[in-house]
Amino acid sequence: MKDVTEAQIGDTLYLHKQPVEPLPGFKSAKPMVFAGMYPVDQSEYNNLKSAIEKLTLNDSSVVVHRDSSLALGAGWRLGFLGLLHMEVFNQRLEQEYNASVILTTPTVPYKAVLSSAKLMKEYREKEITIINPAQFPDKSKVTEYLEPVVLGTIITPDEYTGKIMMLCQARRAVQKNMMYIDQNRVMLKYLFPLNEIVVDFYDSLKSLSSGYASFDYEDAGYQTAELVKMDILLNGSIVEELVTVVHKDKAYSVGKAICERLKDSLPRQLFEIAIQAALGSKIIARETVKAYRKNVLAKCYGGDITRKMKLLKRQAEGKKKLRKVGNVEVPKDAFIKVLKTQSDK
Repeated sequence: MKDVTEAQIGDTLYLHKQPVEPLPGFKSAKPMVFAGMYPVDQSEYNNLKSAIEKLTLNDSSVVVHRDSSLALGAGWRLGFLGLLHMEVFNQRLEQEYNASVILTTPTVPYKAVLSSAKLMKEYREKEITIINPAQFPDKSKVTEYLEPVVLGTIITPDEYTGKIMMLCQARRAVQKNMMYIDQNRVMLKYLFPLNEIVVDFYDSLKSLSSGYASFDYEDAGYQTAELVKMDILLNGSIVEELVTVVHKDKAYSVGKAICERLKDSLPRQLFEIAIQAALGSKIIARETVKAYRKNVLAKCYGGDITRKMKLLKRQAEGKKKLRKVGNVEVPKDAFIKVLKTQSDK
């Protein structure tokens, strides 16, 4: 072994040419939540790399893949066991190694069942796992998409049951069981899609129940889902970093929220910027960042209206030309506002 990371927990070691039966029953931990991690300043990349390597030595359940982004530079895509695990890892990086990082909104691993033999040969398997939303395959290439589901258990005082059931229905959950533990406590069991609870479900549950409800979940495999890849466009150009995978029913609300956040974050230009959320070629949400406008009529004191119209027409043509040639540079802090975990809002 050249590297310490090659020694995995659960490995069976034996003497040369004296093989033994591996110890039964061990399964390596499966990451359930993935997030992009990037240094705030690219000059800190090597320091952050050594910090992550040291931390993963005593927390082998964190899965690390190298990743790069046009907007945020070189970084990693990390896999965690859950949201709490991700927060603890991030805090340890900050407290023990003084590392300042950008952590993107957590995503979950989806699966796609490929439709043709040619694609299966290319990917070398029938079922592929998608960690990064930008690599989500087109609907024409797959027979079905699968999303991870979990069996969630909620224990709550009975006066909050109605509100909590409405919250669970809004998150596409399917009720499995409901029973009274005693006079005033109810235990609810729901089958949740993992991506619906991974960001802010726990916070919503606590605020609805005045902090009394408790929540626990366990892995329940994968189920078929109507998933779509949503692109975000600025003046017709796709922004790779903001591509997300959403359920078909939630696409409009998620797209609208991202467009609104981008509108607040993007600096105004001399030309109009159209921010659009699209499913394939269909635009589902749009926001517009208005252009700066110079008052070209300032030098006209009264006078003929045709002179004013001529000046305004020339200004409109100039803006139209600018919009064709002008590139929209998305500043780093705008990306951070849109990509960062929504619980920070």
